[in-house]
Amino acid sequence: MYSSFLTVIIPSILAFAVTVISTRFLMTYLYGAGIIAEDRNKKKPVKVPSSGGVAVSFGMIVGILVYTFGATFVFTPVKDALPRLLATALAITLITFVGFLDDINVKSERVKSTDRMDIREGLKQWQKPVLTLVGALPLIAINAGVSSMVVPFLGSVNLGLIYPLIILPLAIIFVSNSFNLLGGFDGLQPTMAIIAGVGLFVYSVFFGNYMGTLLSGLLVASVLAFLPFNTYMSKIIPGDSFTYAVGAALVAIMVMGNAEIFGMIVFMPWIIEFFLHLRRKFKVSDLGILQKDGTLSAPYGKRIYSLTHLIMNWKRVNEKEVTLYLSFIGAGFVILAFLLKLSGLI
Repeated sequence: MYSSFLTVIIPSILAFAVTVISTRFLMTYLYGAGIIAEDRNKKKPVKVPSSGGVAVSFGMIVGILVYTFGATFVFTPVKDALPRLLATALAITLITFVGFLDDINVKSERVKSTDRMDIREGLKQWQKPVLTLVGALPLIAINAGVSSMVVPFLGSVNLGLIYPLIILPLAIIFVSNSFNLLGGFDGLQPTMAIIAGVGLFVYSVFFGNYMGTLLSGLLVASVLAFLPFNTYMSKIIPGDSFTYAVGAALVAIMVMGNAEIFGMIVFMPWIIEFFLHLRRKFKVSDLGILQKDGTLSAPYGKRIYSLTHLIMNWKRVNEKEVTLYLSFIGAGFVILAFLLKLSGLI
C-alpha cells in the first residue's frame, strides 16, 4: 500500500512542478507570440496570454511518463497499466493540439465571436466536435474501459463493441466541448476542474481503482499548479487547450477508473450548461455586463442561457462571486454523486 501511494505521489509532485515552470515560461512566450485573449470583465479590457492549458497538459503527460519510467526500471506496474497510460497521454496530447489551434486564431481587430466582438475568432463551431474526435482514437485503439456497467434501474449492462466504438468517442467529443462552454471568469475553469478531479480521486481511492487514482491525482496536481496564475486579475487564460485537455483527462479517468455513471453526475454542471447553450444554438456569451460598482448584470435580461446568467439574475455579483457560486454548484454535484453511490443507486 505504501509503495502504491508513492507511485501516485511522486508523479503528481513532478507534474505540479513541471506545470508551474511551464506556465511561467508560457506567460512570456505566448504574449510575445501574440497568442492572447481579452479579459472583458474588467473596467478596461485587458490583454493576457492565452492557451495556458498547454502547461497543464504538459504537466499531466510528464507525470504519466514518470510513472512509466518507474514501472520500467523500479517497480512492477499494475496489470496493463502502461499501454492504457500511454494511450491516455497520446489522447491528451492530440486534443490539446486541437485546442491550441483554436487559441492561436487571434485577429488584429475584433471580429464577431459567438454574439460578441472579440479578438479571438477560434475554430468554426462545426470544426470543434469533428477535430476533438482525434482525442478518442488512442483510447479506442486499445479498447479502453470495461464494456459492462451498472445502469440505474437496469442493473449490469454489457454494451460490447458499442462502448469503445460509439460511446467512448461521443464521450470525448461531448465532455471536451461541454467543459469549454462554462468559462470566461478568472479562476472558474481551473477551480471547477479541481473539484471534479478531487471527486474522482476520492472515489477511486475508496473503491480501489489504481488507474483512476493515478490519473485523477495527476490532473488535480497539474491544475492546482496552474490555478494561482489564473485567479482574479489572472496572468494567463486557460484557453481551449485547457478545456479540451481536461475534458479528455476526465473521460480517461471515468473510463480507466470504471466510474462512468459517477462521473456523469459530477459532470452535471456542464451537461446543464450544454442544454442551456443549445437553446440559443451555442451563440451565447457567459460574460455579464460590467456595472460601475464592479458587479455584473445578466447579458440577456431574464433569459437564461448559462449557469452564469442564472447567478447574475439571482443577485448582484462580481466576478469573484460568480466563480465562488459556481464552485459551490460543482461541489454540490460531487456530494450528490457520493450520496447516490453510497445509497446503492449507482
